[in-house]
Amino acid sequence: MPEYRYTARNQFGAKVEGQTDAATEAEAVAGLSASGLFPLEITPILQQTTTGKVRRVSGQLLAGFYSQLADLLKSGVPLLRSLKILQEQSSNSNLKFVIDNVYRRVESGETLSDAMARYPVVFGDMGIQMIKAGGEGGFLEESLHHIAAYTETQDDLKGRITGALVYPVLLAVFFVIVVALILVFVIPNFAPLFADLRKQGELPAATELLLTISADMKYILAAGVPAVIAGFLWFRLWIRTGQGRRRMDSFKLRVPVAGKVYEGFAVSRFCRILGTLLRNGVPIVKALEISGNSTGNAILSEAIQNASENISGGSRLAGPLARSGCFPRTVVEMISVAEESNTLDAVLIEISNGLEKRNWRSLDLAVRFIEPMMLILLGSVILFLVMALMMPVFKMANI
Repeated sequence: MPEYRYTARNQFGAKVEGQTDAATEAEAVAGLSASGLFPLEITPILQQTTTGKVRRVSGQLLAGFYSQLADLLKSGVPLLRSLKILQEQSSNSNLKFVIDNVYRRVESGETLSDAMARYPVVFGDMGIQMIKAGGEGGFLEESLHHIAAYTETQDDLKGRITGALVYPVLLAVFFVIVVALILVFVIPNFAPLFADLRKQGELPAATELLLTISADMKYILAAGVPAVIAGFLWFRLWIRTGQGRRRMDSFKLRVPVAGKVYEGFAVSRFCRILGTLLRNGVPIVKALEISGNSTGNAILSEAIQNASENISGGSRLAGPLARSGCFPRTVVEMISVAEESNTLDAVLIEISNGLEKRNWRSLDLAVRFIEPMMLILLGSVILFLVMALMMPVFKMANI
């Protein structure tokens, strides 16, 4: 039951402040009046009005919440009761907290999308927009099911990428640590051995470089580690700016191999969500606004926004997308044919299915490519270290 904070005067005219439980504001007023108080101001107490203390929720938990809410609503359970059930059974304290606040706001008269919009760090802009479109268009249950599927797919994608990168990342960390230890503790022991060759200027260039790096390694680490940490913190702040995010998103699209995979998943999400919205009767301009936010890339979102503006002026979708240069030619051609045959919604979903299959294959190949490249890099550095140390030894043996 919602809580209200009140300011009132008692029968002696003294100001009284406190809290009371009531289903509505009118009931709160009636309860205070029955207690001999004259309400001056009553405001609902919401446990949190900002998102500062709210943490992210895992994709698996969020997908389960969307799916269960859709099932409850489809079975005829009222929205408020559905939210209360999910709030009570949630085992995650953060999600439980957020659902409770959403429940209270919906109970006080806000729409579900408006209540969720106060917690974008949990629900995300795309999810909120989809729920808003579903609520306005009368297909909320289907929207929730699509958001659940999308969230689960994204969580699966992150899990597969993380799992595939564990070995290369551990190998890279181990490689850096071993090389640093060799440079700091092993290589300096060879300096006296090569002192004569060094004085005579006959020391190989590779060995000279190795000894120089080893001698300065402590200073490099002392200056480099803080610099890397400071650079990382600066990068995190910079990427949150509009210019930083745009440049980073542009860079992601240009990365060899990985850029195509990233672009494919972004375009696939856009096509699936746009097709779903159009199939449920959402106007194309509104559908483009919602689906454009789902790409997760500022460059693609701008191209979609420009396409939306052109459509408002009477143009078709395929033309602006083609001119942007951000969408694969095959996708643009299929959209163009679909517009002519008036089957855009169905074709968009087919495009999404096809792109997802190709993207998963490309992702698997890209990840498998990383492991041998790491091994080759590791072998090359070890070979350089060995050759740099052995060449002077061979030279001294010949002398």
